[in-house]
Amino acid sequence: MENDNDHREALLKNKKVYYENCPGCKVDYRKDTQTGIPYKEFFFLWIVVLGTALPISSLFPFLYFMIRDFHIAKRVEDIGYYAGYVGSAYMFGRALTSYFWGVFADRYGRKPVIVFGTIIVVVFNTLFGLSTNFWMAISMRFLLGCLNGLLGPIKAYAIEVCRHEHQALALSLISTAWGVGLVIGPALGGFLAQPAEKYPNLFPQGSLFARFPYFLPCLCISAFAAIVLVVCCWLPETLHKHAGINEEAYGSDEKDIVQETDGIGSDSNESLFKNWPLMSSIIVYCVFSLHDMAYTEIFSLWAVSPRQYGGLSFTTENVGEILSVSGFGLLLFQLTIYPKVERILGHLTVSRISAVLAILLLSCYPSIAHLSGLSLTLLLNCASILKNVFSLSIITGLFILQNNAVSQHQRGAANGISMTGMSLFKAFGPAGGGALFSWGQSRRNASFLPGSEMVFFVLNIVEVVGLLMTFKPFLAIRQQHG
Repeated sequence: MENDNDHREALLKNKKVYYENCPGCKVDYRKDTQTGIPYKEFFFLWIVVLGTALPISSLFPFLYFMIRDFHIAKRVEDIGYYAGYVGSAYMFGRALTSYFWGVFADRYGRKPVIVFGTIIVVVFNTLFGLSTNFWMAISMRFLLGCLNGLLGPIKAYAIEVCRHEHQALALSLISTAWGVGLVIGPALGGFLAQPAEKYPNLFPQGSLFARFPYFLPCLCISAFAAIVLVVCCWLPETLHKHAGINEEAYGSDEKDIVQETDGIGSDSNESLFKNWPLMSSIIVYCVFSLHDMAYTEIFSLWAVSPRQYGGLSFTTENVGEILSVSGFGLLLFQLTIYPKVERILGHLTVSRISAVLAILLLSCYPSIAHLSGLSLTLLLNCASILKNVFSLSIITGLFILQNNAVSQHQRGAANGISMTGMSLFKAFGPAGGGALFSWGQSRRNASFLPGSEMVFFVLNIVEVVGLLMTFKPFLAIRQQHG
């Protein structure tokens, strides 16, 4: 009791105002009085992001076969084009609405957007698995992206739910959950797609899963999202819901709930689009996101395409195994190694080093295709782990830059702008990656950079552009703001 009174007196001396019924004030009071890591909130945060990330790329291992089964591609070489359109539909839908979801979160709260977005995952990811034709598949992916707006506000939420010294860890957890979701999702897609062919004793011919061979992975992910929906009930709201500093302060003498007035309204008229530290970090983030999405599309298509076209002739199960190993390695790295390296070098330096190493790694991919057997499996697993580790390190650093560039009352909108730009670039990623892959296959006998060599060369060009943009004069950096 005496300790609580000491905290209360210290907060009053720092000119903080108390509002009893404001959820954001309650979170701030907890942060001011409890200096430890908020493990419970971080766990909820991780689960929510994982549930949203799983369906984004879960389709890639089986998308090639899904498009084939729709019989819309007239030639084998054309499958990549149509696969790219389905992959892009989600990102295009998200690009159209991300800013508005961010504004909504700034006005009405982070939690309503998070809950509604999770419901959308349950509904439309399930319907995607039941798609019977190309246009239904595109529509379900588009609506999933359009109506699920939680990925922008969740980054603002991560910053707000913990103390300043734990914010890098919070955003690192988002990156981890995001990255693990983007590798476990495809792993589930690889293992569970076409179950009647792979596990005929469990899923006999004539069953629901034989009629809809790509429904099982979608159903499992939607079931997990339903569990996440229950978890959302325990999420505390972080948005301040009071009239402002002119509202009567109930807590100055007798209440315990605290709200920090410092910074509220101080730059409410500042245009986010004129905030160059924010906009420059968003642009760099978009370039790396384009690269990552194109790589994800190309890697899966390259792995399952026939050897005579420069691929690896893998099955969806083979791809799932590789991505499962990648997911475990990614989780291990982000929770053990990354925090230590980030404290020593700083998040921006880690991002730059990771970009350089990723360029060198991608240059080796065409040579991997000439291997076979155990050597191919080992090298491909190592390469996949490293590539995902590098990508995640880059993205985490950029998350921190973006959220440090604005104060709380603008973070939802700022992350909405970020998600809009990133989604536009990622919408082009699968379509561009699919087109690039098909073009590479059509020129596999060319004398200059034939087949997959040209594909990975173009990917490296995008990575080099992103790396150069992390330096001055392009990238501006603002210290913790608001």
